[in-house]
Amino acid sequence: MGLREVINTVKGHPTVDGAGVKLVRVLGLSTVADYDPFLMLDSFDSHNSADFIQGFPFHPHRGIETITYLLEGRMEHQDSLGHKGLIGSGESQWMTAGSGIMHQELPEDGPWMLGLQIWLNLPKAEKMTPPVYFDIKKDMIPLVKTDFGEVRVVAGRYGDTEGVKPPHVPATLIDFLVKAGQTTTIPTKKGETVFIFLILGGATVLGKKYPAKTAVLFGPGDEIEVTATGPEDLRFLFFQGPPLKEPVAWGGPIVMNTKDELRLAFEELEDNTFIKHKPVDA
Repeated sequence: MGLREVINTVKGHPTVDGAGVKLVRVLGLSTVADYDPFLMLDSFDSHNSADFIQGFPFHPHRGIETITYLLEGRMEHQDSLGHKGLIGSGESQWMTAGSGIMHQELPEDGPWMLGLQIWLNLPKAEKMTPPVYFDIKKDMIPLVKTDFGEVRVVAGRYGDTEGVKPPHVPATLIDFLVKAGQTTTIPTKKGETVFIFLILGGATVLGKKYPAKTAVLFGPGDEIEVTATGPEDLRFLFFQGPPLKEPVAWGGPIVMNTKDELRLAFEELEDNTFIKHKPVDA
């Protein structure tokens, strides 16, 4: 089938979330169908700690996985199961919210916070799976040196190099650094949703230029081709995953399949029956 063509793009827009974190929101409610199984994508990029230091105090999640990946900076995590962790530069946290969890993410003060969080939908049969906290440390993310730059395989496979194995939906997350003027060609899986997010620098795809902080979605095909427009190097994240093709009922931090399931989740939050699994030290 050859090269995948671009079928959709989303330019991120500035917004504020959490306790006052300034970020760029890219994917959301309006993009659910096209980017299935990927739901929300928020990007962080600031040299001013006042933009992010207040973080995201305790809040609930159910029915999804949240994946945080930092290129620069540090972020502390704590949840209702008793897990605590620190995500550093070049590290990730893959949290399965499943049946329900309360957690907080608090960035540390520093010169640069650069990264993203993406929400991955869970299939109906696994919406209420037990929550799991999965720290992906730097030594778990293989680095591949190439002619065009560098590749960090967070999850999935790049050539013969494998990253971690996701606990539920077999999604791929790969971090590409492409030197200015260079081109990379990436094989893709048939039938899966494929998109890239340009986190630093612009890219040219099939002769068209796209600016930084843009998500670029591809149609059917065997591979994609991306060129660093320059003059600066390009940093982008490659995402791939099998679409769930299930109904989505989304309310704030909770994503279920029906409005009734969503209503029940918020009722349980009100009457303190939301958490279905005990803390790890209970």
